[in-house]
Amino acid sequence: MIKIIDYGLGNIQAFVNLYKRLHIPVVVAKTAEELAGAEKIILPGVGAFDHAMARLSNSGMKDTLIDLVQNKKVPVLGICVGMQMLASGSDEGVLPGLGWIPGQVREFRNISGLADIAQPHMGWNDVKPIAGCPLFKGMEDNARFYFLHSFFFECADKSDSLATANYGLEFSCAVGKGNVFGVQFHPEKSHDFGMNLLKNFAEMANAEA
Repeated sequence: MIKIIDYGLGNIQAFVNLYKRLHIPVVVAKTAEELAGAEKIILPGVGAFDHAMARLSNSGMKDTLIDLVQNKKVPVLGICVGMQMLASGSDEGVLPGLGWIPGQVREFRNISGLADIAQPHMGWNDVKPIAGCPLFKGMEDNARFYFLHSFFFECADKSDSLATANYGLEFSCAVGKGNVFGVQFHPEKSHDFGMNLLKNFAEMANAEA
């Protein structure tokens, strides 16, 4: 059973609607009790990093999420700020991230040569996945997704980068390590591409995670 964490951030209903169209059952979890027993987890997020981390902590679900992902190895997919929360921390705030994928969330304008780049990075962009990534099955050559962000995930280990996009520089727009995955773009706003990615996550064998 896929469970979508609802801690007050992200368009939860959009994910529910997409999975309904795919005839894949999902549950929206607003408490630790509702999150318990998840076989796969989606962690959405929008807005500022510290606000998202604080909302997750205050939801009462953080400890259960950590237990499921770290101890029970349940696959998790972080989306937008949900992906950034997987990092060690963010230049946007002071709170620590979940730290499941080593790296730092950086602002485009803080990168040398990008001080004048328009923010946010908004709209459709090409995505280049690494070969064999199960999230992008069937989209290896033509993936396009919708982005809306000013910060990006800089992996400490480049092997944790699963896909890249270009906005002034080539940056990781999908990351993964073990059973932990994240995407910077919005699959719920990316039409067929997003639907295919969410379907791939749902069908991914836990052994692939």
